[in-house]
Amino acid sequence: MSTAPEVATHVPLAEPAHPAVGAATSLLSDYTPGARFLGTPTRTLLARGVHSEVPHDERPLHQRVAATLEAARAAGHGAPVVVGAVPFDQTAVAALAVPATLRSAPPLTADPLIALPADPPAPVEWTIRQVPEPEVYGAGVAAAVDRMWRGEFSKVVLARTLELDAPEPLDIPAMLQRLARRDPSGYTFALPTGPGRTLLGASPELLVSRRGRRVVANPLAGSTPRSADLAEDVRRAAALLQSAKDLHEHAVVVDSVHRALAPYCADMTVPATPTLIRTATMWHLSTTVTGTLAVPDASALELASALHPTPAVCGTPTDIARRVIRETEPFDRGFFTGMIGWGDASGDGEWVVTIRCAEAEERSLRLYAGAGVVSASEPEAETAETAAKFRTFLSAVGAEL
Repeated sequence: MSTAPEVATHVPLAEPAHPAVGAATSLLSDYTPGARFLGTPTRTLLARGVHSEVPHDERPLHQRVAATLEAARAAGHGAPVVVGAVPFDQTAVAALAVPATLRSAPPLTADPLIALPADPPAPVEWTIRQVPEPEVYGAGVAAAVDRMWRGEFSKVVLARTLELDAPEPLDIPAMLQRLARRDPSGYTFALPTGPGRTLLGASPELLVSRRGRRVVANPLAGSTPRSADLAEDVRRAAALLQSAKDLHEHAVVVDSVHRALAPYCADMTVPATPTLIRTATMWHLSTTVTGTLAVPDASALELASALHPTPAVCGTPTDIARRVIRETEPFDRGFFTGMIGWGDASGDGEWVVTIRCAEAEERSLRLYAGAGVVSASEPEAETAETAAKFRTFLSAVGAEL
């Protein structure tokens, strides 16, 4: 642990009545690699330095985070906040820290300057490798579907990656600008995960947030690529709302979220039917689940840990789905389909599902995308869905499959 020369500012729980123009976009512009940037629909955060790191030991993650925050406060930190990333495998080492300094602003969508376009990506001769190749990925989907028809499990989320190499060092701040300005209403992040490594992306999916006793989760499951043609885009959205396969997949995830949060809540509201949300590249079925905490000392991270992994990123039953993922995917997911976010000493916080992301290191990028596979899945459709999800990040770097 090191003592910081200055203390982090308090993270506001409410936006100012008249947020200053440029307040949020100035934090976006001030980001440099090694800092921690997080933009959510409620706030924009830019953290620098490390006051204290969350240790890795046998205690549950939320207990380690709570102890780290309490120790920081006891050491004189005025308003400690933990910021960072948690891997898909919660037993692996997380990248969470109380920063030395933390600047905060209202959300990017409250800043009119976010509408200004980012500079287009500079021409780069990318070398792209698909891992696994599309036909191998499709064969993995087909094998999983066969096992489902034999009754072994009911859903698994299978991912693939793109490995991109550039001849020059990556311009991570420019990538972050393009991600944030393309989907400012989502969750944009750039977080260090190791020496010289940055996890960055633009996720549409809130795992869970807590503010006081109010709890909100927003599971997404069931999706379709968007179209540049308006009429076709509307047709695809309408078809998604009526797709028996996608509605069933979504219902399984919502039920899982409901059951995981119910022991913590005095009451819950779970809409009977999903709505649609859109990103620049995808339509998603979405349900906003809300509740009132009955366990007041349950932090946002404790709730997130109880939820993770949902069937939307793993499958069901969870243990079998994890095994199928290990057997099928020829790579370690690392932080992909884990969670990123922030939490304070009172237990408030926001934790987001780590999707539409990449891990950057000097001249290389590894992009991740997954698709939910159920018994009605078709290999070609799931492969196309992952290709569409890659577009979020490919557009930010000026690359194409």
